[in-house]
Amino acid sequence: MSRIGHALRDAAMDAVAGVAVFRYALPIRRWTMPQPLSLADAANALKRGAVLAYPTEAVWGLGCDPDNETAVMRLLALKQRPVDKGLILIAANLDQLRPYLDLSALPSERLAEVLASWPGPNTWVMPAGPQAPRWITGAHAGIAVRVSAHPVVVTLCTAFAGALVSTSANRAGAEPAYRLDELDSELLSAVDGLVAGDTGGLARPTPIRDASSGEALRA
Repeated sequence: MSRIGHALRDAAMDAVAGVAVFRYALPIRRWTMPQPLSLADAANALKRGAVLAYPTEAVWGLGCDPDNETAVMRLLALKQRPVDKGLILIAANLDQLRPYLDLSALPSERLAEVLASWPGPNTWVMPAGPQAPRWITGAHAGIAVRVSAHPVVVTLCTAFAGALVSTSANRAGAEPAYRLDELDSELLSAVDGLVAGDTGGLARPTPIRDASSGEALRA
């Protein structure tokens, strides 16, 4: 009889005797922290459809190429987030966001307020342009966007030469990770890599406001 067979027989005998005993420990699956990627490697990975973890202004985020439907749907599956909720795009400058927006739909004074708040930790829901993918806008007519001043985000978006998806690196309903060691190990082991760095130190995720009205959607 094999070692496992002996273990099962002994466990059965102990169960009959009313004794709960662990004779053999089952192997524990261990996970390893993904090695941090250089910014050049991270940008190349994103162009190939990777999903990466990276620090943002307040929390660790998950990101991918917003134009790659397969990558976005994989990110949503990892996060367990419905596609209808939509996603935030983050960028190094306004030009990276232009392909997704209809800036002409905003009154000039409203657009001026948005632009005055960037670069910085301010997310605005702006009118989506006709090229904005459905898997980014979700069930909404607008799209949440931000031009960041966070150095890792700026450098990553610059290396990638475009805007990136930015959503907190946690399962839907779970607490966001403000530090690397707070990341869900199972989630982290499922991504394609991470970009090293520190979050920006904000006490909570960036506020979200409606660009058309100025109304606060998330304080």
